[in-house]
Amino acid sequence: MVREVLDVLAPERGGLFFDGTAGGGGHAEAILGRGVEARVMAVDRDPAAVEEASRRLGRFGLRAEVRRSEFDVAAASLDEPLAGALLDLGVSSRQLDDAERGFTFEPGAPLDMRMGGEGQHGPTGADLLNEWSEGALADLFHAYAEEPRARRLAAEIVRRRANRPFRTSDDLVAATRAVLGPTMGPADKARIFQALRIAVNTELERLERALPELRDALAPGGVMAVLSYHSLEDRAVKHAFREWSRDCVCPPGFPVCRCRGVRLGDVLTRKPVRPSEREVAANPRSRSARLRAWRKAA
Repeated sequence: MVREVLDVLAPERGGLFFDGTAGGGGHAEAILGRGVEARVMAVDRDPAAVEEASRRLGRFGLRAEVRRSEFDVAAASLDEPLAGALLDLGVSSRQLDDAERGFTFEPGAPLDMRMGGEGQHGPTGADLLNEWSEGALADLFHAYAEEPRARRLAAEIVRRRANRPFRTSDDLVAATRAVLGPTMGPADKARIFQALRIAVNTELERLERALPELRDALAPGGVMAVLSYHSLEDRAVKHAFREWSRDCVCPPGFPVCRCRGVRLGDVLTRKPVRPSEREVAANPRSRSARLRAWRKAA
């Protein structure tokens, strides 16, 4: 959704733009290409992405800076007002296509799922499956996969790991099939694997921290754009943008307003912008994308 992102960010205004999920550098390259006076700070926790984005953006010289960092950490350390900020959440196609990274449910893939690769501190997907309690696993699959049989799936995982620890995608697929039955399809596997990936990378917690940091870093009139691919991500963005656009956020029934009493900006997308039919045909993985944008008050 490069065109839609550029339309809301309007990089032709110039200034510094923050790309908190640089990936291969495609969005950053498009921002710099449209805005001849724009600069980009591109951030990614994945060392392979940082290397690729650095190579792709090198022709822009000092207009492009690429850093390896989590986007919430980088957002908290910004020291220059932003003309715009972009978060393209979730896992990239490059990460999905590299079986060794462990994001795929294709046979034989290791259950790693760390977006930062082997250098990322913290547990892998296999660690969570082998170490979390049955209750914690049930909560994970209920909240992040919206799986109605989450407790049965958690119990099946605990039963199986007592005999052999989970190591590869085959182990999780087999446990899921035992609970969901022979009619389990790719969409079911994708939900379960996505839920585990979200937990491994603390994606929702990082998003919750980054949103207000980026809001405060925006210059007056600056724009924040977020591409999400999961209902919980989209809900967090929608609620944040809606709250920031209200004059009063006091609980109902308060006789006197005791909050900030002034809106912080305006929602630019009343409904999420979805990819065009042409884009979905060219890139089926984009079908779940939702774009929301917000502008800080001038």
